[in-house]
Amino acid sequence: MRVEKIRELSDDELKNQEREFAEQIFRLRFQMATGQTEGLTKLRVLRKDVARLKTIRRERQLKAAVETK
Repeated sequence: MRVEKIRELSDDELKNQEREFAEQIFRLRFQMATGQTEGLTKLRVLRKDVARLKTIRRERQLKAAVETK
């Protein structure tokens, strides 16, 4: 997912998207453990997307904290 697209999402949408990615990561890990898939690249992409989502959420939290001071 592109950073520009992530920045367009609202806070609730960010939380929902993060939860959805976490579910996909769980499923992929389970499939890899049982030998059903070779989804290592997909797993890496999802982990990076989750990190991007968390980074943007944190940026927004810090910006809101600075504005209230």
